[in-house]
Amino acid sequence: MTQLNVELGARSYPIRIGSGLLANKQEFANAIPTKRVVVVTNETVQPLYLDTVLASLSDFDTNYFVLPDGEQYKTLEYFEKVNAFLLENNYGRDTTLVALGGGVIGDLVGFVSACYQRGVPFVQVPTTLLSQVDSSVGGKTAVNHALGKNMIGAFKQPVAVLIDTDTLKTLPKREFAAGAAEVLKYGLICDKPFWQYLIANRQAIQSLAEDETKYILQKCCQIKADVVAQDETEKGVRALLNLGHTFGHAIEAELGYGQWLHGEAVGAGMVIAAEVSLNRGYLNQQEFDEIKSAIAAYDLPIAQPESMSMADFVKHMKRDKKVENNVMRFILPSELGQSAIYDDVTEEELAKVL
Repeated sequence: MTQLNVELGARSYPIRIGSGLLANKQEFANAIPTKRVVVVTNETVQPLYLDTVLASLSDFDTNYFVLPDGEQYKTLEYFEKVNAFLLENNYGRDTTLVALGGGVIGDLVGFVSACYQRGVPFVQVPTTLLSQVDSSVGGKTAVNHALGKNMIGAFKQPVAVLIDTDTLKTLPKREFAAGAAEVLKYGLICDKPFWQYLIANRQAIQSLAEDETKYILQKCCQIKADVVAQDETEKGVRALLNLGHTFGHAIEAELGYGQWLHGEAVGAGMVIAAEVSLNRGYLNQQEFDEIKSAIAAYDLPIAQPESMSMADFVKHMKRDKKVENNVMRFILPSELGQSAIYDDVTEEELAKVL
């Protein structure tokens, strides 16, 4: 096992990465601070990994709750269903929630953890590439609303993140590609050598070669942990992690959650952001083409949905969490491997790319 740490003083926690982790009783014993445990998972992950996790939790007083699988279920309705299950079974603050699944499960369970009886501990056990490299780390929890993605939520840090690399072996190709969008994002925003590594080693990464898989997980989690330690509640530098997300969230909200996977929307969003940078002269044509071809090579969309107009984008982007004083703010590549926050992007500039 490899351990990284998210340094947040008294609320610091470990990120444990390794093979066979779900079957390791000691890893769960080290992570969970209470005797009572509720595992929350979904219908896809349940037949694959729930029994293994329950066996690892055999020394605890354990129960489980299964949700449908999909972004369309990351709602207040299903948030309420989990809370109702906890109340009906008389769970108190002496209960730890275990989020076993991808980003939807992690976000929803984390939000329940923040709210149930004003807060109970939770452990992230991410089973998708996207959740392992991004959403399980950092304490952002939320549900979606028809008018905007992740608009109802809280900052709630887990007590541990347990990443079993073996779960990627059962991940559908489309889901892996969606996770790769977040991996590519880290290179684009702050680490040009990592970006170049992702291009040079794409085939090994896509084939789940052991060394490359371990490296990208560790690299992304370390970047995320360092950023969160600096800016836990996204007052500054943490916003850079949203490269591609302003456009991507608009795509998800407009099409209906689940039509495009989150990572697919982010992939297209990064291309749109890069094109704004190209038009501003921050990127040259060769760099823009490199970004576009790399995102395409990882099996991600490189253009917005044909059905979406600029007006469709703007109505959602004006509700983005980065909006300040009614001014839209965008994360753009300032050069290859660096990014910055801009509040002076005009609607005329957006019209050229949207």
